[in-house]
Amino acid sequence: MAAVGSGGSTATAGPGAVSAGALEPGTSSAGNVKHLVLFLHEAVLVQYMDTLKLAVPSLIYTLQNNLQYVAISNLPAATFQVTYQLKILTTALFSVLMLNRSLSRLQWASLLLLFTGVAIVQAQQAGGGGPRPLDQNPGVGLAAVVASCLSSGFAGVYFEKILKGSSGSVWLRNLQLGLFGTALGLVGLWWAEGTAVAHRGFFFGYTPAVWGVVLNQAFGGLLVAVVVKYADNILKGFATSLSIVLSTVASIRLFGFHVDPLFALGAGLVIGAVYLYSLPRGAAKAIASASAPTSGPCTHQQPPGQPPPPQLSSHHGDLSTEPFLPKLLTKVKGS
Repeated sequence: MAAVGSGGSTATAGPGAVSAGALEPGTSSAGNVKHLVLFLHEAVLVQYMDTLKLAVPSLIYTLQNNLQYVAISNLPAATFQVTYQLKILTTALFSVLMLNRSLSRLQWASLLLLFTGVAIVQAQQAGGGGPRPLDQNPGVGLAAVVASCLSSGFAGVYFEKILKGSSGSVWLRNLQLGLFGTALGLVGLWWAEGTAVAHRGFFFGYTPAVWGVVLNQAFGGLLVAVVVKYADNILKGFATSLSIVLSTVASIRLFGFHVDPLFALGAGLVIGAVYLYSLPRGAAKAIASASAPTSGPCTHQQPPGQPPPPQLSSHHGDLSTEPFLPKLLTKVKGS
């Protein structure tokens, strides 16, 4: 297939090939609109088999978004926010199964801690932790959260696998996801509320609160992209912890949510698990080594007045990158 580049030239490319900067902001100026349209036609319609790969995660993401509304309708906001962190567990499990990714011992321990914290919060909710509206069903809310976490984990890992297995840019993949998501959402709307929409109009019921939710979701999606680009895992962990705290405070102020010791314990475990899981590998190894027993092979004490023995480098990578190796060794290795 020939993909149209931003300068109008054609180049041979595989499925999903993307010209440099074709979907970057600012490239669709007056002089490049035609080339952008031709590129999108080539990448989305002509190479339709590559576009169809995004139908699976798009369907799952659409289902996940609807499940979140079912869950938040049947659970207190604070309980939902804590329980929804199970998506970290599901994403980690799907990453191990589908991407052959390895997790450190600290990450496995943090996942166990996360599951324990969520279980404590759900036990508190099942025990009638505070008054709740009569139309809320905690069992339905929990089932919706678990299904949403499973779909979120699978769709995220599947999308990552597609990104790493093709040359398509994130901009193109997001466009393809949006096309499928919009189509699937409209089909679901027609199936569930087609008669009401036909009589009352598409925007019936769009109150200021609904528009606020729409804008908040859109802004949140853009904010996630900024966080992924400019922040690290530790900051994302702190942001998640802050969201749990803010949700709890807002639930107390707006809905009269009651925080008892059991909920505080479960939420604390979840916050700690999120922080531990987000630690970089180097910090995780340092924590693991600090908590490990100090017993080991006995070290030889150097007699006074003698020079210390040469220290062996613990670097097990490429020997040519070791700055303290003799030049001759480096030369022989490269010859």
